[in-house]
Amino acid sequence: MSGIYLHIPYCRQKCHYCNFYSLASVKYRADLLPAMLHELEIQKDFLQGEPVNTVYFGGGTPSLLSASEIANLLSVIHRLFSVDPGAEITLEANPDELTKKKLSELIACGVNRLSIGIQSFEDRDLKFLNRTHSARQAYNSVKHSQDAGFSNLSIDLIYGIPTLDSTCWESNLMTALELDVPHISAYALTVEEMTPLAVLIKKGKLPGVEDAQQAQHFDILTSLLEASGFLHYEVSNFCKPGMYARHNTAYWQGISYLGIGPSAHSFNRVSRQWNVSNLGLYIQSLQQSEIPFEKEFLTPAQLFNEYVMTSLRTMWGCNLSYIRENFGPEWLAQVLRDAQPAIDQGFLILKNSIRTKELSPQPEFQDATLFLTNEGKFRADGIAADFFRE
Repeated sequence: MSGIYLHIPYCRQKCHYCNFYSLASVKYRADLLPAMLHELEIQKDFLQGEPVNTVYFGGGTPSLLSASEIANLLSVIHRLFSVDPGAEITLEANPDELTKKKLSELIACGVNRLSIGIQSFEDRDLKFLNRTHSARQAYNSVKHSQDAGFSNLSIDLIYGIPTLDSTCWESNLMTALELDVPHISAYALTVEEMTPLAVLIKKGKLPGVEDAQQAQHFDILTSLLEASGFLHYEVSNFCKPGMYARHNTAYWQGISYLGIGPSAHSFNRVSRQWNVSNLGLYIQSLQQSEIPFEKEFLTPAQLFNEYVMTSLRTMWGCNLSYIRENFGPEWLAQVLRDAQPAIDQGFLILKNSIRTKELSPQPEFQDATLFLTNEGKFRADGIAADFFRE
């Protein structure tokens, strides 16, 4: 089981908060698809024949691709790889790209899941974020997608925006529930260095982000969605039962994936590699049948850190038997020592299984799993870092 990620680096305009590799231009537009198709040919053996059960178009704004371009990429993937007949094929899209014509074309070329970048159903938030769509377009994009036949839908929302008070944040969530979307990804607004948002806040042209407001929004998020029957299966992701994002879940479970396009990452459980974040160099290299990437073979410490970081973020937790079997009893003993402060503070809990609330009575914790509590989920990255090995 494996996945393929395709990075489309173009956007109509850059959002103030975004630090993903993307360009608000059409530079090299005609050369991108041939380069990606050639990279697929060169990398056809990377997954070593493992069945591909997810394909994910990310970016950037993949919905800027034409239906024929998407169909061409999928056709080559099906030719070169063993693609599961029921594979999840996801396309990230902006609301203003999802016309009725576009939606019917996407279904016809094989896309069966949409991840729509709503971010907010409030116009003032969208203006703050420098999004290209309106609140009305956000709402209509979901309705039109459902009308076109997309039942597997995800929407992205952002909380902790300075223009978004708690009442409006709750209203955003209620709108999502009213639209009956089966999957919601909700992220705290992060001020990344060198982004326009960071510069504008530093210059005093925009208000800064407040941790207390984000914590309050996170509490509203978790309580409202869980009360509405959603599973909080990853710190930033909620779904109705059975509607997990299969592609992203594979990342968190350490499953192999191939990344295609500028800045795309690949992982095969032994090594990780990442393409250059430079579109011109990427295309020029592929024209010479070379892939411009860097590669690292993962040390035990890196594999351990990655497992702890990703597993703790999910509802399946960090399994101590897995740590003992893959890293040894000494590493397990250190995990238990490192976990105790967070357990004492109520941020972590040790359970025998996902179905029981009691602490494990076994001193060796052979079959126990560490889980973040709701209080701990808001601090997930910091808690995971306390376990990291150099």
